[in-house]
Amino acid sequence: MTFLEMLGAAEQRNQSLLCVGLDPDPKRFPGAMQGDAGRIFDFCAAIVEATADLALAFKPQIAYFAAHRAEEQLERLVQHMRQVAPHVPVILDSKRGDIGSTAEQYAIEAFERYGCDAVTLSPFMGFDSVEPYLRRHGKGAFLLCRTSNPGGNDLQAQPLRDVEGQPLVYEHIARLAQGPWNLNGQLGLVVGATYPQELARVRELAPTVPLLIPGVGAQGGDAAATVRSGWRGTRNADGKVQSSGFAIVNSSRAILYASSGDDFATAARQEAERTRATLAAAQQE
Repeated sequence: MTFLEMLGAAEQRNQSLLCVGLDPDPKRFPGAMQGDAGRIFDFCAAIVEATADLALAFKPQIAYFAAHRAEEQLERLVQHMRQVAPHVPVILDSKRGDIGSTAEQYAIEAFERYGCDAVTLSPFMGFDSVEPYLRRHGKGAFLLCRTSNPGGNDLQAQPLRDVEGQPLVYEHIARLAQGPWNLNGQLGLVVGATYPQELARVRELAPTVPLLIPGVGAQGGDAAATVRSGWRGTRNADGKVQSSGFAIVNSSRAILYASSGDDFATAARQEAERTRATLAAAQQE
């Protein structure tokens, strides 16, 4: 199955737009795990098991593993995901951005070493920094477009005066992803939930590409507004959702650290259920 086919199957099976972000910080682990980087796999595996039937995707953030020399734990974690949630695609959040043979090595890292289904990329160096990932049949790639951090304005909201119509940088990236750069049909965009108007604009310019939307939960993005702005689809006669433009709405810390006690996995499931229900309600508006 291609990445988009996996998304469609996971959406149908789990009836969800929720992406569970895995940003493991040992300082925030519960109980006896606290401060122990050797327990990163154990912590994340418990979260995965608790939310396997609720998630549209899982998104491990590579820096949280690499900073603690836990890359082997990440490899084990992706393998564990394949066992307990084989229907849920895995997006490696690495935000790579380099050219030529270096980009090819990063593609090997994401798709062969870790075995992920999609990856996040910076498009700053242009198409030749993206193209090596598109050679991988069926693999997804999400380009940073309009990110949730305030500093995104420094570049993403600037006009391109030498391009017809003088679009803003993020608008130009959206058009490229919808059109000439989308060689394998699996390209998507990262757009923050904290900017719902810009999110709606990206969806207007890129009506069919999947949008990976961080910023819901601890960052304060409004889940319902996010769905209204970024998701496009219908409900079938049996009431199930069919997307024409996927919205993969990520929540990380609000789910991971819903409790600091031994009930952390149960609390994570409850928070994931609450967020999934909020997103589903917005789909019906």
